[in-house]
Formats: sequence, structure tokens, C-alpha cells
Amino acid sequence: MENKILYSVSGIFEDVNKLISAVKTVTDSGYTKFDVHSPYPIHGLPQAMKLKPSKLGWVTLVFGLSGALFAFLFMYWVNVIDYPLIVGGKPFYQLPAYVPVMFEVTVLSAAVFTVAWMLFIMFKFPNNSHPLIDTEYMRKVSVDKYGITIQASDPIFDLTRAKEFLQSLGASEVFEIYFRESNVKPKIFDKKFILFLGITSLIVSGVTYFILNHLLFMSPFNWMHEQFRLNPQSKLTFTKPETTNLTPVEGTVARGFLPYPYTDRPDLAEKNLINPLLPTEKTLKVGKEKYLTFCSPCHGNFGHGDSRLKGQFPNPPTLHSDKLRNMKDGGIYHIITVGQNIMPGYASQISSDERWAIVHYIRVLQRAINPKESDLK
Repeated sequence: MENKILYSVSGIFEDVNKLISAVKTVTDSGYTKFDVHSPYPIHGLPQAMKLKPSKLGWVTLVFGLSGALFAFLFMYWVNVIDYPLIVGGKPFYQLPAYVPVMFEVTVLSAAVFTVAWMLFIMFKFPNNSHPLIDTEYMRKVSVDKYGITIQASDPIFDLTRAKEFLQSLGASEVFEIYFRESNVKPKIFDKKFILFLGITSLIVSGVTYFILNHLLFMSPFNWMHEQFRLNPQSKLTFTKPETTNLTPVEGTVARGFLPYPYTDRPDLAEKNLINPLLPTEKTLKVGKEKYLTFCSPCHGNFGHGDSRLKGQFPNPPTLHSDKLRNMKDGGIYHIITVGQNIMPGYASQISSDERWAIVHYIRVLQRAINPKESDLK
């Protein structure tokens, strides 16, 4: 025993009520470096030990806010600085769209780094050489006993006095815990631990590979892969032509849908189509909303052809030219529906009424730039 260094004096208690009373007495006696062990959480124990609030919450707060800030700056850099894209007329900087990603990164970074801080900073993982490990004291308090251990580094510690003190508090057994030579200087990068991690990684990787690449293709786990269905462009034997990509029967239309009759006849569209909507405040509001979403990225907010795409797409002509101002509503509606030159058609994205509302709003923009004399009175 002469070569061993004392770590603590530990006492075993049979009853939880005696333990709580003993902890209060230990605290009142001036001991500051002691710990309590129990096989399950005990309510009121932190108060009896007079433990200060944990500072781990500040660690969680710092890492959580750091994750939120990183997510915000990364998205801002991508969307505004490095690779700006206009999507449906939306601005480059879109804080509401950032919030879900910021929230997820906040939670993830706070949780992951808090656990890492506990394991590697507070507990010095993989430090498995604590003096209490593999002792009779720890075996008892891990099953059905309770214990108090007073460390020898406590300012008022005295071996004889500490043993007598624990016995006076009702300890059924008192142990002297010593440092072992192998755990005086714990190894952070233990060879056995690194080997254990390596073997575990290989086993997990192998099992995962087997499950995802072999087991799921074996019966009965392959029912999702081998089911009665038709794959696109696959060959069939009971139809002509022998393909799954069948075209609709000629002359049929979808229920509730009338095909646009002037796809290749812009002259007839301008002549025959009449705007069925009145230019009410509600109609103009819908037209403005759809124009700013679908039209303004190329035509500009006021129709001058000053594209907001910064060279990503050729600028279209202005909507205030004599040709456009003199064109009938049906002609503008036709262009929005089927497109013109490199402008695509928007029939699949904008409903018929919304397209007519856009036509009304374009007329408002044209009237604002080229007002009549009566408008100025």
C-alpha cells in the first residue's frame, strides 16, 4: 500500500433516507469534493448536495446559435452572393425560407456538440481508468446500495477522520479507494479502444452493405422490387403498339378541360378572343400578383424589358411599344398561353382567368406610362 495513492474514502448505505440525511451532514461539515452514487435517480439529491446549476446549458446555447448563424450565412452567401437565382419573381434574400433550415441546423448542432462536449471535454472519453471503476464499492452502488465517496483531495480531508465520519453517519461498509498504476495517467488514444472502434466500424459497415445490397433482394424482402406493375417504356405483349407509353385516343379531352383552339393561329386568337373579366380591384390584384411572379423576372416590374435576371436570360422587348399597346387583349392572352420566340407558354402554370387578369394589369402598366389626356384631368 505504500506505493499506492489514495483517491477517496467511500461508504455504503442501505437505506435511501439515511443517504439523503448523510449527504446533508457531509455538505454542512464543509466537504466540497465528494460524490454520491445510486442505482437510480433520487429526487432531492442535487439540493442536498447543494450542486450549482450546470454550465452545460451555455455550451448548448453557444453551439445552437453558432449552427443557426452558420446556416444563415451559408444560405445568404449561396443565394445572394455566389449563385443568385430568381425563382418565381422572389427576391434573392428570403429570410422566411431560411428559417426551417436554420431551425434544423440549430437543433442538430446543439444536440451533437453538447453530447460531444460531455463525452470528450467533461468526461475525457475514452477515459476508462477512473479509480472507482471495477471496485467492490461501485459493484454495490450499481445494483441495490447507495454510496458516498469523499475524495482525498478535499481541503479538510483526513483519512482516519473521514472513515469515522462515514461510519457515524450510518455507513454499513467503508472502503479505501486507491489509484492504480495503470490509471494514474489515462490514455486518450488507447490502442485497445482504437482497435475496438475499427472492428465495430467494419462490422457495422459489413452488415449495412449486406442488408442494403443483398438481403433486401432476397425473398420475402424483395416484394417491393418484384411486384405486378408496368415500368415506363417497357414492352408489352397485349397491346399495340407494344409499349406502356400509350397516347390518348384521338379526339378525346380531359374531363373539365377544353383545349386551346388557337395554338398555331395568333391572328384568330387576337380577333376572336375577348377578355371575359372586368378590370375590378380584385382582378387587378390577382393580375399584379401573377405578373410579378411569372412575368417580372424577364419583363421587369413595370414592363420596360429591364430583366432582373442579370444576363441569365435574353431581355425581352418592352411592353410599352406601339405594337403591344395597339394589340388586342386576345393577342396578349395568346402569347401568355402558348409563348413567343424563346418565351415559353404558361398555360400549365397559370389558369385562364389568371392570364386574363395579367392582361388587365399589363394594360394598367401601359396606361401609367402612356396616359391619355383624360387620365391627367
